[in-house]
Amino acid sequence: MKAVVQSGYGAAREVLSVADMPTPEIQDDQVLVKVLATSVHADIWHVMRGYPKVFRYLGIGRKGPKRPVPGTDLSGEVVAVGAQVSEFKVGDAVFGEVINGMQWQNGGAFAQYAAVSPSTLVHKPQNVSFAEAACVPTSGYIVTINLPPLTSGSRVLINGAGGSVGTLALQLAKAKGAQVTAVDENNKLALLTLLGADQVVDYKKENVYDLGPFDLIFDVASNLNFGRCKTLLADGGKYVIIGHDHYGQKGSPWFGNLPHFFRLMLQSIFDRHLPKITTKMPSQKSSLEALKTLMTDGKVTPVVGKTFSLEEIHSAMDMLIEGQSHGKIILLPNGPRVGQNTDQD
Repeated sequence: MKAVVQSGYGAAREVLSVADMPTPEIQDDQVLVKVLATSVHADIWHVMRGYPKVFRYLGIGRKGPKRPVPGTDLSGEVVAVGAQVSEFKVGDAVFGEVINGMQWQNGGAFAQYAAVSPSTLVHKPQNVSFAEAACVPTSGYIVTINLPPLTSGSRVLINGAGGSVGTLALQLAKAKGAQVTAVDENNKLALLTLLGADQVVDYKKENVYDLGPFDLIFDVASNLNFGRCKTLLADGGKYVIIGHDHYGQKGSPWFGNLPHFFRLMLQSIFDRHLPKITTKMPSQKSSLEALKTLMTDGKVTPVVGKTFSLEEIHSAMDMLIEGQSHGKIILLPNGPRVGQNTDQD
């Protein structure tokens, strides 16, 4: 099979190439998926660069990645089933994640075939394309574990709403009846309006700190000042930071934004505007099932920005870092299906 292979840590053109690899052999508790779409997202960049460096010493590999093939999210068709698997059968259309647990490691999805545990897969909704389904797993899980409870009429500000995490956060908030103010660049505002934002803000023309009050500030771009955000929050309102470090432009080479996160975690002990530390998080499987239901019901529509072949991995990574894609960047390891829109399936 063809696969993207990572030779070390560095820029895409230095360490990523396409090569022939053996098709994975599945264990009794796995399924083999023909990968029809897989997403390019920030965690892929982190593992490609080995950034922050501390993660090299926490399991991903000191001199290079332990697993050579990048990729964590996928959608596709089941082509083989292990003896212990009863939930899926050959021919099923599925989507999910290759890795169960920490995502800052290579999972093997940037390939024509991947071996996957059923614990991180669900059946794909019929009304969603393979490319759309591949947009959802990692970004959707990030939103699921970070979005606080909302009720009808909750006032929500999403900063950096035009990216893959932001567009899903917007739609999940709207599904709960929230009033959403979406902040991003001018060229993404039409998309945010189409997705249901009640107000759109070009951060280059309007001062975010003049807005409010809000019951939730969901800081996907992670560039707002928490102290100033508190003046925008209603009594009991929450500030949630996702932790985007803008591809190494923020934080230190060794620790990235981790020190800032740890400060906010400590501060959350006595600051009511920060979510409390918890170890109770939904499983990846339950997150995927919830997102599947929302997509089936038409309440969430994943946004595909642009599709690339495996051989175009360098261009796909360039687009990711530039941050100009209107939606998720998708690789099609087995090529587009004949007669179907390459940007959708």
